[in-house]
Amino acid sequence: MQTPIRGLRSFCIAAKCLSFKHAASQLFLTPSAVSHQIKQLEEQLGFSLFKRNTRAIELTAAGDKFYHAVQPIVENLENTIAEFTQSEVNKTITVSLPEFFANELFVPKLSEWAELNPSINLQLETVKSGNQAVKNAYLSIVLASGKPNASIVHELFPIRYVPACNKSIYKKWAAKGYDALSQVPLILHQARPWSWHKWADQLDIPNFDPKQIIQFDSMYSVAKAAQQGMGIALVPLPISKTWFKEEMLVKLFQEELITRDRYFLIQHKNIESAPELQTFAEWVKQEFQQ
Repeated sequence: MQTPIRGLRSFCIAAKCLSFKHAASQLFLTPSAVSHQIKQLEEQLGFSLFKRNTRAIELTAAGDKFYHAVQPIVENLENTIAEFTQSEVNKTITVSLPEFFANELFVPKLSEWAELNPSINLQLETVKSGNQAVKNAYLSIVLASGKPNASIVHELFPIRYVPACNKSIYKKWAAKGYDALSQVPLILHQARPWSWHKWADQLDIPNFDPKQIIQFDSMYSVAKAAQQGMGIALVPLPISKTWFKEEMLVKLFQEELITRDRYFLIQHKNIESAPELQTFAEWVKQEFQQ
């Protein structure tokens, strides 16, 4: 006997609510379709399942006995299908990370991640400021001067800053030393408005008096402005290494601003119960932890 599962399911729902109409609404079918499925089931079984009255239906004695026998089987089957369907569907991880980190470090390694983990989808939410995070993210990569206030935090690597500009500004001002700082606009991230002054204090530069300071709300914009000749920027190392390697930026001075800034990986969910999050967190630590 090849009894359709959908016929058994329609029967169980109709037997529970004793209405083809109500069963149809739960199954997103028409009442006639439900009635037809149950009629086919009755023909296969060789006995009636329902007494069909003018305005109602009721189970026959055989139908009631059959319902109590088959209902647990149908329910277990549905639960099993749902369990396996959920386990096989690709998992999606929402990750929050700074824009500059994403562009310079994370995205270049994404093809490697995708090849190693084809069943795990990533949804990347970038933020302009390194210490921001997206509220609905499962994991966040943040830049902070101290350990973030979270239950599970992994330190990745520290950041230092170096004065950089394009080749044109370098050729014009490199030989004049620190005098360039009072003649050329200085560029920085608005989250660190005193970073140029801290750099000057660290080097004991006398009479530090910038001609102009320009602030941007993203580190990518800071680096891009310097590359386009807007001025001299404090850009982060080692995250900006590609800019120097490809000579889009050059170091105007070798002295670096040493800070407490570090990148951290924050886990917002209990990853022990989510293998895909555990896999991603371990990969991030393997690739970026120093």
